[in-house]
Amino acid sequence: MDIPAHQKRIATSIGLAIIPALALIFQGWVLFTALAVLCSFALWEYYDLFRSHQGIKTVKSLGTAFAFLLLGAFTTGDLIYPAVVIVFAFWVAAFIFLFRYSTDMTASFVQAMIFLSGLIYIPVNLHFFLNFSPAECILVIGAAAVSDTAAFYAGSMWGKKKIWPKVSPKKSWAGSLGGLTACVIGTTIFGSFLGTAAIWQWILLGAALNIAAQMGDFFESALKRSLEIKDSGRFLPGHGGLLDRVDSLLLVVPVYGLLSAMHPFFQ
Repeated sequence: MDIPAHQKRIATSIGLAIIPALALIFQGWVLFTALAVLCSFALWEYYDLFRSHQGIKTVKSLGTAFAFLLLGAFTTGDLIYPAVVIVFAFWVAAFIFLFRYSTDMTASFVQAMIFLSGLIYIPVNLHFFLNFSPAECILVIGAAAVSDTAAFYAGSMWGKKKIWPKVSPKKSWAGSLGGLTACVIGTTIFGSFLGTAAIWQWILLGAALNIAAQMGDFFESALKRSLEIKDSGRFLPGHGGLLDRVDSLLLVVPVYGLLSAMHPFFQ
């Protein structure tokens, strides 16, 4: 029996919610493992976007290994360790290029840049989860999910005028405003019950997180269009690839990390 696309989206979203829920309940190594697995799958899809470039198979393997090293380094609480891992990753990529270039002068440094950009884009952006409280984890995941879901349905029902057709032809102003409204309302309600900041601060936070979610989505859309790829993968029914599902979260997480460092929303 053929299942409608929106039902697949709902079923997939529910299934995905179970994993972070269990990770938040048990915390510790369970949260680390869940985050490491998420980063590994998302990185694999990210590198696969550049499948037409030579040497991407090596990049995939290296990226997955360094994702675990990076997340492990972040658990120490000392920034010197992840900095060392990133520097080490650069020189590993640089030496691979060096030796390839010594035998083939057409070798390109592009693969090294793809490798390093993947580490920054995914594990570095998501490592903040390791320092968030359960309430903060729920907040950022919920903000990204509500933004995406409300934008999808508002755009489907009322979307006519497109917001940025050259980047994402399907996204409309109605969807954008629907996602913004839902995120601000959801964030404010959540913060009113569990947070310690003022209402107006939660409203501004909701708006900031929604803008981050939309820009994260637009970035991945532009990247895929530049590479002439529709979906990052087929891992999730109704959503495409895992990267397609977490693209907005990849900017929401660091934005909240920055804002919460400037002004705590929970005590």
